[in-house]
Parts: sequence; C-alpha cells; structure tokens
Amino acid sequence: MNYIGSKHKLVPFLKSTIHSVVGMDLKDKVFCDIFAGTGAVGRNFKSEVRQIIANDVEYYSYVLNRNYIGNHRPLPDAFDFLRELNALPLIGNGFIFSNYCAGSGSGRQYFSDFNGKKIDAIRQKIEEWKKTRGLSEDLYFYLLASLLESADRVANTASVYGAFLKQVKKTAQKELILEPADFTLNENEHQVFNKNSNELIKNITGDILYLDPPYNQRQYGSNYHMLNTIAKYETFVPNGKTGLPAYSRSLYCSSASVLSEFESLIKNASFKYIFLSYNNEGLMSVDNVKTIMQKYGKYSLAATKYQRFK
Repeated sequence: MNYIGSKHKLVPFLKSTIHSVVGMDLKDKVFCDIFAGTGAVGRNFKSEVRQIIANDVEYYSYVLNRNYIGNHRPLPDAFDFLRELNALPLIGNGFIFSNYCAGSGSGRQYFSDFNGKKIDAIRQKIEEWKKTRGLSEDLYFYLLASLLESADRVANTASVYGAFLKQVKKTAQKELILEPADFTLNENEHQVFNKNSNELIKNITGDILYLDPPYNQRQYGSNYHMLNTIAKYETFVPNGKTGLPAYSRSLYCSSASVLSEFESLIKNASFKYIFLSYNNEGLMSVDNVKTIMQKYGKYSLAATKYQRFK
C-alpha cells in the first residue's frame, strides 16, 4: 500500500539488527508489533516466532493485521466470495460515492465515480453477508482487507488521503478489481488488537517488543481517514473540503507530550528486548531516546540511511 512510515523497505535492516541482538532462532519467542500500521514487520516475523501480537489504534490497521497476522489457516471458499463481489452491479447512492466522488456533486474526488460506486457495492455486500451468510471472522476480515488494499490502488491521491488530486490520475482511472489479500499460513495462534498502545502495554507480555510510533506531527487518523471510512462504513457528516470524520489525535505527534508518552511505554513494557525505529528528524532527538531507554536497560543504536517522504 501507499503508506507513509511503512517499514517494508527497511525489513532487511530491521531483521538483521534484531537477529544480531536476540539470535537467529526465534521459534519460542513472542514478538509484539505495537504500532503495526500495515503490518509489514509483523508479517515478516510471523513464520519465525511462536506468536505475533499486533496492535494499532487505527481501525483500518486492525482490519489489515486481523487478516495478515490473525489469519493463519486456509479459507476454502475465499475465492468464490471474491468472484461474487467483483461481479456485483454498481450502487449509485452509497456513502463513498455520495461524499467522495465528483459525480455526486460532493466537490471531492478521492475515487472515480465508477470506483466509488463499486467500493460501496462491495462494502455493503460484505456487511450483508456477515448477517445473512454467517461469514466467519477470518473470512470477514480477509474480504475487508482485500477491499482496502484494492481501493487504495485506485485512489486519486498522492499517497495520503489528507487531500485528493484535482485531476483523476492514470492509476485512479483504472477499474477497481478486488484482489486477494493473501496471508502467510502457519500453525501458530496470533493476537491482534485495536487499542491505544500505552494502555495495551500494561496487559501484555512477551520477548521482543518492536516500536514504530509516529515521528512527527502528521496524524494517521487524518492522513488515512478514507481507509477508516471504508473499513467502518458508518454514516457521518464529512467535514470540510477533504471530508474528514472526527478522529483521535496521537500524543506521539506532539512535542509537548511525546517524551512522557514514550517513557510511560518503556516503563510499563514487560519484554526482555525492546527495539525502536525512529527518524533522526523526529520530534524526539537521539539523545532523548537514549536518556529514556538507558533508565530501564542496556542501550545501543544501529542506523541506516533512508529516503524521506516528499
């Protein structure tokens, strides 16, 4: 997905660093990715460890991780459901088309009219099936995750949903095709949460805690509001030109609160190893991080160059 802060490209660096500290054999370890985002890091450790604990306060992230981390057994009828969803007739008065497509007169253009109508048709049908066909939780979140990723591929934005483009770009002109959000199969049970990380940390334990909090003032609730809107599919009055819903603001995105939030998280963590990914241009300085982490254990630093988002 187009996702600011995704660690997909940094996975080799992260894995080599974690292995150099913890060792190569992690099969008896519990690995927690507590600011999981799209789940890129947890997915890469899923087959190596005994259990993944994945968490994020944003609901779209919960949907993705509930599928990619929580699902670990085959879903026999999944492709039949995907085929039915792809063949649905369009809906012309759904929430996404009515509020986020130019043809509705909303003044917003996050999706082409066709794709907005198709998103509505698929999203409504998934919810209907949950009630009438008794979709399992595993299948429900698999279908929702497939929709989120497929919709993101044809979004008329510049990677984030804080604003839409005035003209429909080429990729957004393509017809939305619902593609499978295939996950890694294994025998282990995993846990997925949709909670505030500083609250959840008080109720979980494990071996490896991986932290990837926001670095700056960008709020994920606003930058990815469209994914939350599709995932929750609740009725509300979109606010302003960008159509924002009400959203929670992270204390990690404020210079006034980030240090106390971070220290509280470290202080309450019942994990032997704690790894933090952070940007040297973030709200916390390297010295801030070092001072806090040294209070609670042995500290070391590994660094790599990474292209900033533009």
